[in-house]
Amino acid sequence: MMDDPVHEAVQVPWSVIPDYHCFGCSPHNATGLRLTFTPHPDGLQARFRLSRQFESYPGVVHGGLIGVICDEVMGNLIVLVRNHPAFTVSQRTRFITPLLVDHEYRCVATLSDHAPDRPIQAAAEIVDANGIVCATSTAAYQPFVLDDVRHQLTLGDDEVALLSTALTTSNALGDPPFSLNGVHS
Repeated sequence: MMDDPVHEAVQVPWSVIPDYHCFGCSPHNATGLRLTFTPHPDGLQARFRLSRQFESYPGVVHGGLIGVICDEVMGNLIVLVRNHPAFTVSQRTRFITPLLVDHEYRCVATLSDHAPDRPIQAAAEIVDANGIVCATSTAAYQPFVLDDVRHQLTLGDDEVALLSTALTTSNALGDPPFSLNGVHS
């Protein structure tokens, strides 16, 4: 993945777990995307360039990975803004033009206003080096409490404690609640 020369990478809460293996953002997953995130005036972004390892048709990035990238940026924006993890409950991705292997792209995620009793709504778009929109995605996320989903996660007590602390302390984007140009927790 590419580094953003203008912004410092944002540390995601999961990084406190020494060996986390998220397919989208972990630097420990050799077969993953290894996305890094940086602030964007409208939310959060990840710049990326995918190799032939991630192609479907010759020279074209597999479409499923486009959804994964959008989900990663939207989901991590929610965690960073709300200091609360959330599961994806629905996602719709629109492909405007194929993404090509070994080309530079940027995914930018934004959040909609959130009513406490409803899933969190997010949107993302992937643009090429010329700023042309290649794909868009919208999704709904259901926040969860770590203790409530403990039986579904493979985390030890020490890792849950580390993650809980990371979710309730300041992050690289600002002190909680994080606010980004009109996006509030």
